[in-house]
Parts: sequence; C-alpha cells; structure tokens
Amino acid sequence: MRGFDAVVVGAGAAGLFCAGRAGQRGLKVLLIDHAPKLAEKIRISGGGRCNFTNREAGPANFLSENPAFCRSALARYTPQDFIKLVQGHGIAFHEKHKGQLFCDDSSEQIIQMLLRECEAGGVTLWQPCTVADVRALPGGGFELDTSGGLVRAPRVVVATGGLPVPKIGASDWGLRLAKRFEHAVVEPRPALVPLTFDADTWAPFAALAGLSLPVEVACGAGKARGRFLEDLLFTHRGLSGPAILQISSYRAADDQPLQINLAPELKLDRELVEAKATSRRQLGNELAARLPQRLAAAWLERTKLDAARPLPECRDADLQRLGRSVHDWQLMPSGDEGWRKAEVMRGGVSTRDLSSQTLESKRVAGLHFIGEVVDVTGWLGGYNFQWAWASAAACAEALATAPAPA
Repeated sequence: MRGFDAVVVGAGAAGLFCAGRAGQRGLKVLLIDHAPKLAEKIRISGGGRCNFTNREAGPANFLSENPAFCRSALARYTPQDFIKLVQGHGIAFHEKHKGQLFCDDSSEQIIQMLLRECEAGGVTLWQPCTVADVRALPGGGFELDTSGGLVRAPRVVVATGGLPVPKIGASDWGLRLAKRFEHAVVEPRPALVPLTFDADTWAPFAALAGLSLPVEVACGAGKARGRFLEDLLFTHRGLSGPAILQISSYRAADDQPLQINLAPELKLDRELVEAKATSRRQLGNELAARLPQRLAAAWLERTKLDAARPLPECRDADLQRLGRSVHDWQLMPSGDEGWRKAEVMRGGVSTRDLSSQTLESKRVAGLHFIGEVVDVTGWLGGYNFQWAWASAAACAEALATAPAPA
C-alpha cells in the first residue's frame, strides 16, 4: 500500500498540468496513465506543432449544457498565463490565424515542458499503468487498484480525456467512473469532425474533392446557433476544413441542416444581373471569374443552367436564382467521420454535478474531473487546450488549499 495526497488519472494536457502545479504547491502527487506513449494527443495536435492556446479564449468560445460553468476557471487562468509559462521555458512560438498560437518547432516541446513542471513538483509518474478500480472509503478518501499496486489518497482527479482518436489510447474510463459514482453524463458525440453525406446526395459534388474556399457556414437556432467565416474543404465523402469542423459542434440533432454561403464576399444575385450590361462572356466563364472553376461548373449543372449561354441572353430571374443558390446552400449531413477523425468530444461529465470553482464533485467529496472528460467543448483553434490548462489550474489550487484529512 502506498499513500499520496492526490492521484491524477490521465497524463494528457490537463492531467500533466494539474499534477505539476499541485506538486509544486507541496503535495505528494501520483500521476497515472495507461498509454505506452505519453501525451499522444498533444504530440499530434496542430500538425505536430501543438496549437497550445488561443489569445482570445473566453467563455463565448465554449459549448456546454451550462455555458456559464467555464467562466470561473477561464478567468483565473488565462491564455496570457500559459503564454508566460511557455516563454519561461524558452519555447518559441508564432500566431498563425485568429489568435491561434503554435510552437515554432514541435509539440514535443510542450510535452517536455509539462514533464519538467511535474519534475519540479516531485510528481511520481506511473506509465504505462492501468487502474482497475477506484473505491471511496467509509472514512473519506479513496483506494485504487492499479497495475502498479494498491494506492490510497484523500483526493482523486480524473483527467482521462474524451473518446476521439481511439488508436492513440482514447478511453471511456472517466465517463464510466463518473456514472458508477452516480454522476450525470451528457451523451458524448464527436465534435470538430468532418461531416458526411449519403452517396446519392453527394454524387454531384464528389468530383470537387480537394477543393477549398472561404465560406460562411451556420447551423442551429437561437442561442444554440453557430456561425463561422472559415475555409471549407470538399472531400470524397462530404465536407471538412475549419468551417465544417467548427459548425459540427453546433449540430445538436441529425435533422439540423447546414446553411452555407459559398461566396460571402460577393452579392452574386445582383452582380450577375449587373454584368449583363458590359460582359459578353458565357455564363460558365462569368461565374468561374467569381468562383473556383470546378465549383462554378458543378453549380451550373446543379441549377440546370446552360454554361455556354452568353450572359446577355440569360434571364435576370435565372441569374438571381443562381446567385441566391450560391449564397444559401442548404444541405443535410447523413453523419460524420466519427471518433477516429474527431478532434474533441462534445458532452461528458455533467457540470451540474461539479463545482465551477474547484472542479470537485458535488456528490463525492475529494473526486475531481478536469479537461475534456467534462461537458465543456471549445472551438477549433487552441481553445480546448486552454480549457485543459484552466480547469487543471483551478483543480490544483483546490487540491493545495483543501483541509488536511482527519
């Protein structure tokens, strides 16, 4: 039997950060992870350069059944706080797009930084190590059956992440544990994920695979409506790219259509009619001057308009219909690419069973949930890492200031 002040289960972004900060506050911390390779999700993120935060991260960039839950943690540990840590470790970084920060070199630098923080806190790391059972003891605290032996601690932190990318060790262990301790779990589903369409629906667009363009995409209704100006990518099975990954998180139901404006900077219904006064080009060439050529051709076929017809011979009504169809493409996905392609999980341990200040369970004293396993999901672009850092920091502070067990 070995005793610790706290056991953190899961050595991803949130778990590593929480363990290091708690250890540096004087706690004896054990960090456990089942995977043979540590922090693989950090390693593969951002194309191998780790989009480790976003300068603009705030509550409005996160989805949850309780959108206000993330406010406390995000306010107390900000992107600027993490940036200072990165700078303190001498890691060079750059801003790529809309506040997204990436390592100049490699995501391995972030992993090594977090390991150094754990080392500075005297954290004990067992990896690979599995946890077969967690039991709440009658007098308080927990007993854990692990492949490294029996462990006791007054506090346990669940930082086991979500279900995306099972090939690198994603697991539902944390969700199962939460349910066993009678916590509500918001149904998990893939988020930040490419969307797919049935073969017949997608047949007219399959030849556009590889084509990318900036669009405006929207989905949902009322406060649950999302809207993004980002790049869209056509694939053989459907749609991807930042615009689609972002909006995928807002599809609360499979019967919600996407609304896509394929030319958000233009007013095609007006411009095509006005062009008749000066242009002698064929309709296909006129449209291709404003849209990618392959898309223009596919769109004329979709709207059953003759690409070879000279623009002056086209009816105003047809040109207006063509323009409106480009600006208001409504389509219904049949599904998505699932956990293997999803970047994060929507849903998780319900926030109604957790303290927003400490991430501690309201049902079981001393049990905490942090990071992706919680029902807080960020936008694409470093936001989910910021939630990992912020929730971990809030939890570590709570661990360090908790009353000593009797």
